[in-house]
Amino acid sequence: MKPMTEQHLAILRRHMVEIIDMHYDLSSDEIGRDRLGAPLRQALLEVPRHLFVPQPLILAAYQDSPLPIGFDKTLSQPFIGALMLDLLEIGPGMRILEVGTGYGYQAAVMSEIGAKVFSVEIVEEFAEAASARFAALGYEVEIRVGDGTRGWAEHAPFDGVLVTAASSAPPSALVAQLKPGGRMVIPLGGDDVQRLSVVEKLSGGETATREVMAVRFTKLEEVM
Repeated sequence: MKPMTEQHLAILRRHMVEIIDMHYDLSSDEIGRDRLGAPLRQALLEVPRHLFVPQPLILAAYQDSPLPIGFDKTLSQPFIGALMLDLLEIGPGMRILEVGTGYGYQAAVMSEIGAKVFSVEIVEEFAEAASARFAALGYEVEIRVGDGTRGWAEHAPFDGVLVTAASSAPPSALVAQLKPGGRMVIPLGGDDVQRLSVVEKLSGGETATREVMAVRFTKLEEVM
């Protein structure tokens, strides 16, 4: 068999985005929107997802399923990952805090859109892997190893916060670092029942939470 070329991989990426489009259509009543935002859709077509997974999983990178990346963590199903980014309503120049870098795929997509991304990862090996990919591919993402529930106060306030693991409630430090009018996308709930949620910070500092759909994520880790 011939080796897979960049053209083949681009076809797989396009197919992945078409599957996401189908999920949007089928879930439109639940998620409140029937299509991807155009800038996000273009970024998904551009970012080489296969380079943000462990080497043995390259050929599975564009499948419609979550992928194990080690340390009992996963890269989210493309639809769920895209929906989380879409709910943040990311635009060029926005400052985004990401909690849970993994191999860096979501951060790369946000950077492709034009956001300034600050990403915190608790697993040092993931942070190193993501940093190497950002450098090789030219994505300007700032990353550090640490407890993501504490945010990154030096770079606050943020227009948006993306949390890629589940918590029983929005971490108070992350809410504090969010601009008034900003939003956090986070899975909220326990081990069995979780809802992907949008937490908006109102002008007075209080928050309003909207549940979007049922999801299943690993638990958000904290450094004790």
